Amino acid sequence: MHGSLKSGLLSLSLLIPQTSFATSVFRCQDANGHVTYTLSGCPTSHDQAIQQANNPTPSSGRPTLMAAPSKSTRTSERSDNQQPTVVGTRDDGCGNQLSSSEKRSAIIRKEVRRGMARSDIESALGKPNSSNEQNGQTRYTYQDQNGRKRQVSFDENGCVRSKR
Repeated sequence: MHGSLKSGLLSLSLLIPQTSFATSVFRCQDANGHVTYTLSGCPTSHDQAIQQANNPTPSSGRPTLMAAPSKSTRTSERSDNQQPTVVGTRDDGCGNQLSSSEKRSAIIRKEVRRGMARSDIESALGKPNSSNEQNGQTRYTYQDQNGRKRQVSFDENGCVRSKR
């Protein structure tokens, strides 16, 4: 009798529909139109909307969208006042004439190249034996063990202008 009760409860549990779990997701949009989703609410400067996200159990057998897809914005449909956001470019102060790997290679080889800053030259060659400044431009002078001199001139921004 105990076994039939167990099988009856098992068959009854199969007939009860499985509930799906849902949570509220906040859709945050800033003044520039950038959208983020979060569970903890939006910053006060963003527009906030609640986005229902249903997550049915796998036994339901039906795929359910977690969020309604938005219309895709193609470049040709973009209005003139929206500019693409560029991420990861850093202005080195010398016009980005050299990539970071080119600068590293030049420093390792103790080379002086246009587009390097004073700090790059000091990393490559060390502190200068002497330096002078005239009309906002700086000149470093290096002297090796044999007495040969090497000069590096910097512009008013501290970028290599010329080398001799």
